[in-house]
Amino acid sequence: MTTTDSITKVCMLAGKIMLASGAETYRVEDTMNRIAAAYGLDDAQSYATPTGINFSKEQADPANFMRISKRTTDLHKIAEVNKISRSIAAGNLEIKEAYLALKELETRPFQFSNWLQIIAAAISSGCFTIMFGGSWTDFLPAMIAGGLGFTAMLFVDGFLEIRFIAEFTASLFIAMLAVLFISLGIGVDLDKIIIGAVMPLVPGLHITNAIRDLMAGHLVAGVSKGVEATLTAFAIGAGVAAVVMFI
Repeated sequence: MTTTDSITKVCMLAGKIMLASGAETYRVEDTMNRIAAAYGLDDAQSYATPTGINFSKEQADPANFMRISKRTTDLHKIAEVNKISRSIAAGNLEIKEAYLALKELETRPFQFSNWLQIIAAAISSGCFTIMFGGSWTDFLPAMIAGGLGFTAMLFVDGFLEIRFIAEFTASLFIAMLAVLFISLGIGVDLDKIIIGAVMPLVPGLHITNAIRDLMAGHLVAGVSKGVEATLTAFAIGAGVAAVVMFI
């Protein structure tokens, strides 16, 4: 394998990890270009979309393509890739060392277990309910509904691998639990409980990344991420509406 092929593999792997972990496309391209420049490829060309990466060693060279089929949110991995990239730019990592470090990072499991995510979702649901004007009586039902709703989302997402259906199911479950709590006299404001409990499902990172990509001139990525965030918001709203309309 030639040196330029090794550089290409390092750049593509770094871009893959970042894009699959929820990084903005302009950040992915910038990191790939910086790594290539640090190893002597000053005219490298990279192009990233939310579902794929293109990389070429020079303008006239054939492009290498990699498809990204599944994406999640793992800011820790993004930070680790940036750390490796800075070490490469400083001349502290050889190509082989950088590739091995990225390969180890790629296989590293998600930093937070499902149970920890569920607990965090439950606590944040109760806190959001208080923040949006709910009473402390609504804290516990919002926490339970948010935690169980997030559990339902993780289960359906792992079973079907269709995020929108998982979020619709989770919001449907949250709304039913909220109505049940109110009917049993546990809680006061139905709307505050539902709003707080669905907040862990809201695509805040996607909205932020869409705006940042649009501001950076990445129109295709910005629009596609904005549409994805809109569909997610629609799925959440539809799940809640499907229950509330029958009350």
